[in-house]
Amino acid sequence: MYKCKSCGRQFVGGYRRDQSQVITDYVEGKQTLSQFAAKYGVSEKTIRRDLAGMRYVHKVSKDKDVTVQMDTAYWGRDFGLMVIKDAVRGRILWHKYVHHETIAQYVEGVEWLKEKGFRIYGAVIDGMRGLSLALRPIRVQMCQFHQLLIVRRYLTQEPDLEASAELLGLVNNITWMDKESFIGAFEEWHEKYREVINERVHDKRIRRRKPPYMRPRLRSAYLSVKRNMPLLWTFYDYPETGLPNTNNALEGTFSDLKNKVRVHCGIGKENRKKLLDEYIKRHY
Repeated sequence: MYKCKSCGRQFVGGYRRDQSQVITDYVEGKQTLSQFAAKYGVSEKTIRRDLAGMRYVHKVSKDKDVTVQMDTAYWGRDFGLMVIKDAVRGRILWHKYVHHETIAQYVEGVEWLKEKGFRIYGAVIDGMRGLSLALRPIRVQMCQFHQLLIVRRYLTQEPDLEASAELLGLVNNITWMDKESFIGAFEEWHEKYREVINERVHDKRIRRRKPPYMRPRLRSAYLSVKRNMPLLWTFYDYPETGLPNTNNALEGTFSDLKNKVRVHCGIGKENRKKLLDEYIKRHY
C-alpha cells in the first residue's frame, strides 16, 4: 500500500491482474489453469474465479434478411449444441444447449428469430423427418452431404452388390451434378434394378401374407433418396434464396468449436457452455 504525500491518496502499487485479459487468454489460448496461475502469479482458484466472470450477452444481428443453416453438434451423448447460422454472412444467429435435437427446438429457434424481426428466405437442414413440414412456409434444402451419409449408412462404403455400388456411386456425385442429370440417372438406375429392389424372400417356411424383401437395406437407401428428392434441389429451383446445397460451412464451424473445447480437455459442462458462449461471441 502506498500513500501520495501531496494529496494523501492511498493506492496499491505494482502489477495488477486484468480479469478481461485472463478471459481472453483462456478463450483464445491453449494453456492450462496451472500455467495461467504461474503466468499471473496467483493460485488456480483465483484464475477460476476470474473465469467465472464470463457473462454471455447475445447480440442480435442487424442484417434481418437471411438464409440459414441449422444443425446440432454433440460432445458425448447428452451434451449438444444446436445452431442456426446465417449462411451468407457466417454469423451464428441463435444457439441452444440440448440433450438431443427435436423438431420443436428448431421451431423455437426460428420463432425467436422471427420475433426479433428476421425474414428467413430459406433453410438448410440435415434431413430430420418432419422438420421440413414444421418449417413451412420457409423453403427448405436438405443437405446433400447428409443424404450421402444416409445412403452410406445403409450400403456401407464398399458394397458388394452391383446395384448398391452403382447407387452409391451416383449419390457420391450428387454435389457435382445438376437436377436434371441426377434425376435422369436415378430413374435409369431404378428401371435397371427394379426387380432387384422389389425381390422378396422365397421361403415357404415364412408364413406371411407378404414375405420380407430380399435386400431391405438397398431398398431403404433407394426410398430415402426418392423421398427426399424434392428437398435436395431447392437451391437449384430457387437460386434467389442464396441457399447452399450442403451444410458444410456449418460443419466447419462445429469443427472449430470442437477443437477449442478439445484444448481444454476435462472441462465441466457449465464451464464448457461459458467457453463456447464466449468463443461464439468473439468469432461468430
